[in-house]
Amino acid sequence: MKVISTEHSQVLATRVARALDVKLVDVKYSRFPDGEHYLQTGELDDETIIIGSVTDNDALVQLLLLIDACSESRCHLVIPYMAYARQDKQFKKGEPLSARAVARALGSGVCDVTTVNIHDPTVLQHFSVPARNISIAKDIGSYLQALDLKNPLILAPDDGALKFAEGVASVGGWEFDYLEKTRISGNEVLMAPKQLCAASRSVVIVDDIISTGGTIATASGMLYHQDAQEVFAACVHGVFTEGAYGKLISKRIRDVICSDTIERACSRVSAADRIAHAMKNPRAP
Repeated sequence: MKVISTEHSQVLATRVARALDVKLVDVKYSRFPDGEHYLQTGELDDETIIIGSVTDNDALVQLLLLIDACSESRCHLVIPYMAYARQDKQFKKGEPLSARAVARALGSGVCDVTTVNIHDPTVLQHFSVPARNISIAKDIGSYLQALDLKNPLILAPDDGALKFAEGVASVGGWEFDYLEKTRISGNEVLMAPKQLCAASRSVVIVDDIISTGGTIATASGMLYHQDAQEVFAACVHGVFTEGAYGKLISKRIRDVICSDTIERACSRVSAADRIAHAMKNPRAP
């Protein structure tokens, strides 16, 4: 068995290869004069783990080409972050179900698929091969456990992310809750933990994805107004569009933490061990 990756998951793939004690396949990447992608792999094995986050359209094309280049090997596909996964519903006639389209394309030519904290696990049903989702919520919890947090409160930005917050909180036996929005007027909304008090506590707002960071930035100000001692933000996938990272820091977020499913400067948690465990245990959820 060997590990191979697209340019977008080089660090994570290297960590997975080390965790599995297998070789990493070298890949040469370039473009034709018209901008089309080209790649050439090194020597493959009979069984290959392909690791590639789909962070944008170029990453999607590169991953499709890599899957095809590995077609003579038995391939296990790992998609640490899957763009278009949030486009999982059709609201108007004539709209594509984009998550389904991408899943169908990526499922061709591999024997199984593993995702990491995919936004909606129902997307997995669109793959033409067995697909499973793994969570690194506890890995984020382990990172937080090493910090000097005072009476931590783990907060989900809404009730939909409460299960993820519970997974993070389970590591330290911490309390967890979700932010409840209360409309005060036509243009004023209050955000606060639904049941628990944030005063004099280290509060960590956690979610699977931080995209624009708008909700977390707003919540941070309100939590400080409610006398939180400090506020952190942690996620699996640091998308950080529209200057989200800077926006969060400017709102007194003490630190922003993400994983290496999308490789960022603030990727302080790795999905590698969890992925390696999944590769060793094909039937594990």
